[in-house]
Parts: sequence; C-alpha cells; structure tokens
Amino acid sequence: MAGRCFHVAWIFFSLFYLFFLPSHCFYLPGVAPEDFKTGDPLLVKVNKITSTKTQLPYSYYSLPYCQPDHIVDSAENLGEVLRGDRIENSPYTVFIMRESRMCNVVCRKVLDKKATKAFKEKIDDEYRVNMILDNLPLVVPIRRPDVENAVVYQHGFHVGLKGKYAGSKEEKHFINNHLAFTVKFHKDPLAETARIVGFEVKPFSVKHEYEGEWNAKTRLTTCDPHAKRAVTSSESPQEVEEKEIIFTYDVEFQESDIKWASRWDTYLLMADDQIHWFSIVNSLMIVLFLSAMVAMIMLRTLYRDISKYNRLETQEEAQEETGWKLVHGDVFRPPTNFDLLCVYVGTGVQFFGMILVTMIFALLGFLSPSNRGGLMTAMLLLWVFMGLFAGYSSARLYKMFKGANWKSITLKTAIKFPATVFAIFFGLNALIWGQKSSGAVPFGTMFALVLLWFGISVPLVFVGSYIGFKKPVKEDPVKTNKIPRQVPDQPWYLHPAFSILIGGILPFGAVFIELFFILTSIWLHQFYYIFGFLFIVFIILVVTCAEITVVLCYFQLCSEDYQWWWRSYLTSGSSALYLFLYAAFYFFTKLEITKLVSGMLYFGYMLIVSYAFFVLTGTIGFYACFWFTRLIYSSVKID
Repeated sequence: MAGRCFHVAWIFFSLFYLFFLPSHCFYLPGVAPEDFKTGDPLLVKVNKITSTKTQLPYSYYSLPYCQPDHIVDSAENLGEVLRGDRIENSPYTVFIMRESRMCNVVCRKVLDKKATKAFKEKIDDEYRVNMILDNLPLVVPIRRPDVENAVVYQHGFHVGLKGKYAGSKEEKHFINNHLAFTVKFHKDPLAETARIVGFEVKPFSVKHEYEGEWNAKTRLTTCDPHAKRAVTSSESPQEVEEKEIIFTYDVEFQESDIKWASRWDTYLLMADDQIHWFSIVNSLMIVLFLSAMVAMIMLRTLYRDISKYNRLETQEEAQEETGWKLVHGDVFRPPTNFDLLCVYVGTGVQFFGMILVTMIFALLGFLSPSNRGGLMTAMLLLWVFMGLFAGYSSARLYKMFKGANWKSITLKTAIKFPATVFAIFFGLNALIWGQKSSGAVPFGTMFALVLLWFGISVPLVFVGSYIGFKKPVKEDPVKTNKIPRQVPDQPWYLHPAFSILIGGILPFGAVFIELFFILTSIWLHQFYYIFGFLFIVFIILVVTCAEITVVLCYFQLCSEDYQWWWRSYLTSGSSALYLFLYAAFYFFTKLEITKLVSGMLYFGYMLIVSYAFFVLTGTIGFYACFWFTRLIYSSVKID
C-alpha cells in the first residue's frame, strides 16, 4: 500500500517541481555526474529480466537467484513502472571503486524441483538479466566477425544457454553462474576522483568445485583468488538440475579515455548506422519529390480554375460551367454525425500538441535514454495538459456546425478516446497480471493514471471548450442552400472507399522506414535516440497528409461531390490501416514470439498505436482540407 501511495505522491511532486519551483540550471534526475574516490563503495542494482520471445518482463528475484538481506525497491517514475522496470538492490556488494576483485562468492543455492523448472523455462525463452551501475545498463561486448575490431553490445546477459555434451544427443540447460564484470572509469586529471563510463560483463557457466563441507570459509578449487586461478571459459559448465549451484563474480576496473558526457555513445551505436542513414535519406528524398510534384500540379491547376471562373461575365456562362464552383451552396453544409467528427478532431489536436512538444524536449536532450522512463512520463503529462487545446478545438468546430449542447461534446472529447484506450490497456494488463509478470501495472499506478485523467485532463478539456464556445466563429465564405444538392454518380476511381485507401499510402510511405527502427527499439529492447531524424520525418508526415488530402478533396469537389468533411479525415487517417498491416508483417518476419499471450499483447498495443496514428493523421488532413476549401471559395466571385 505504501508503494502505491508513493507512485501517486511522486507524480504530483513532479508536477509541482516542474511548474512551480524557480528555474535554474540543473541536471535531470538520475543523469547527473557522480564523482567517486578510490575505495568508495559502488551500488549495483538489478532490473527486470526480459525476453524478445515472450515480451513479458519479470523481476530479477522472480528467479531463485541470490538475494541480499533486505530487498529495497529504488524510486521509480511513472514511465519506469509502465515499462515494467523493477529496480532493486543486488547481492553484488563487493564493488569498491578502482579495486579489482577476483572470484567473489555471492551464495550457494540448492535448487529444488520448482527452482529448476523456473530456470529452465527462462533459458528456453532466452531471458536476459539486466543490471545498472551509476545509471548505466549492463552490456555484453560481442565482437563482429565480419568487421575487424568492431564490437556490438548486447543488453544484459542471458540467464543461461542450451547445449549438448560431446558424444551425447540429449540437450541440457546450463546456467550462467559466474559473471566477470568490467567497470570502465574516466579519471579527473585535476583531482583524485573518477567517473564511471562503462559497465560490461562476460557471463560464464562453471561447475564450481570445493573440498570438504561447505561453510562460510570454503575456498573453491575452480576459482581461487589466492592461487590467481580465474574463470576464463565455460569448459565445465554448470547444468541446471536439482543440485547445488555456486554463484560467483569478478570485478575489474579499467581506465578509459571516454569522458562522462560521451559515455552513452557506446550504448547507442548498436546498429549499422549506414543502413539507417541511407534508408532515412532515401525515404525523405522520395517523399519530398512527390510532395513537390503534387504541390506544383495543384497550384497550377487551381490557379487556372480560379482565373477562368472569375473571368465569366454572364449568368448563362456561369450556369454552363461544371466543377467545384457548382457545389458552393452545399460545400459547408454540416456532415452527418458532425458531433463525432468534432470529438475526433479535438483529440487529434491533443495528440499533435503532445507529439510536437515531446519531440522538442527530445531534441533538446531532456528525454535521452539515460533518463529512464522520461519519454513515457513526458508524453503522459503532456497528453493531460493538452486537453485544454482538445476542448477548444472541438468546441470551435461544434459551434461552427451550429451545435448547441457544448457540454455534451466536451464530455465526449474528454472521455471517448481515453476510455477506448484504457479499456484495451486494462484488458492487456489483466493478461500480463495473469502471467505474474512485472510488466503488469500495479493498482496504485492505475489509480494515479485515472486521477490524472479525471483530475486534470477532463477539467482542462472543459476549460478549453468553454473558451472555444464563447469565442465567435468566422462566417463561411459562401452561403449554404436550404435544400441539399444531389450528388451525381461518381467514377470508380473517386468512390469513397477507393480514394480513402489510396490516400493513406503516401503518408504511410513517409514513415514506414523510420517505423521499422521504432518497432525494433520497442520490441527488440534497443535504444531509440535519433530524434532529429524523427522530427524531420514527422514534419514530412504532416506535409504529406495535408497535400494528398487536399489533392483528393479537389478532385472530389470537381466531380460535384461536396461531402468532403468525413472523407478528408478518413483519407489521411487510413494510413493507420497500413501501419497496422505493417505491424503484422513485422510480427511474422522479425519477431520470434510463439506464446498466445505475447502475441495478444503485441497486437493489442499496436492496435492502440494505430488508433492514435489514425486520430493524428486524420486531424491533419481534415484541417488541411478545411483551410483549402475556405481559401478557394473565398477567392472566387459567387453571385
């Protein structure tokens, strides 16, 4: 209960600190440099164990590893809890700054049937153990055979591995019970202090041996610091069976030229950057070229139309004309279900504001990977406060449609999208909870999310809606006829379903390369850090959504179909369908998920992401068409 109260209190303390305390030059929590003197104790923490095969994180002590006398949870922010991080103290206590140690015995465990089964299941699912030292995650250096002197870093070390003894066909499970840690430090030339710039490990599976009965003073024969006998291989591995396992570790300190400000560079450069850069640049060039072509064609065609219409001198000539001018008396007629359209437009504005501000903070370095959980926390808080703009936008549009019940539309704006997402999230959380995973959001955190929603977001939506509804709206450039005009039969290529599906291809094409790296960082547990490229892709996405929607809207109006309101939203919003289909393709081609629950989690979360993408891109397309139609009908002479 105390932990639940802590999460709620932490959130409101953060809000108070962020908005009410005076602003000074400061370091973000957890990413400030810390100087260590020789002999200072270092605190090693354990985090969740993770697997790309199951996507279900578990706490470190869910496995029968060695435990300290008292397990203490570290302070976690909201983002860390939602990510499934469970940071706790570790039994690796003999970490003394710049004092290398060999063959430290952590503990001796005698496994029973339940513990043996737990280790074997985690080895089968390729789980990795994650640790933290001075806010740096533990990595395993692996040399690339295809590139000379190239090293890649794997997050965490595997719980164990499967293999066969020589001459045997039976596959066995072996546990990594000896860890050779390497702590890299950068020494201050002007002082006796140093800063930690690297935390690496080489895991080994060793069947330790000793003489006599086991006690606190027992010396191992396979790993002895007095005899300078170190573990360098796993030639005699430790099998997972109902017998004893002795856990040991080494600590080595190495001086490094890497400075503290650059210590994360090694962790972030984990993929082939050339492929990333080439793919991004190639995508940007194609989309920019297509956008320029579309814009040029539109400007020339539209300019010619407006000039021709304004040169007409007689009423008879005007009546003989066809095209978008003939529907001027119906083009601003309110659509069916306009209240729902207002809700989705308001929610899209909320999303747009959240993403834009989040990216600005990320570009400034406030949301770097070193600030664990910072990105998710920032997005949640920004979503809450952007409710003000959601209410304002939906109310303004609702009033333009001559709506009168602004309180009802405000409540729908504040409830509809979050309630849908919360229902899906709650169902997925129940599945995770059923698997006893640390990824399950605790009740206290769930209560905090609901409190943020109804305590801050909903009131802000009402405030924004009240302001928006009180403000006078601009009159339409042309008057709307009392009797709606009949829409003529449309050619097959302008059928709503076809044009909507075609319209979503280009926006998706603007982001699908970057989407691959985002999905990889989320589902393969890698860092995503190139926010500069992401911001450029986001800008191109906005431009592409606007241009393709305007082009198709123009063709629609030229064929005398004035029902553009919903179609403009759905045209760019249909890119979410392609996003979800690509997510399914990624699932079957890049991931190795075999469990039903893990598959449900993947598609459930990707459904939420696709839904959010639909709301965002649909709103961008809608406002582009809204601006476009008002512009062209205010540019022609209507008698």
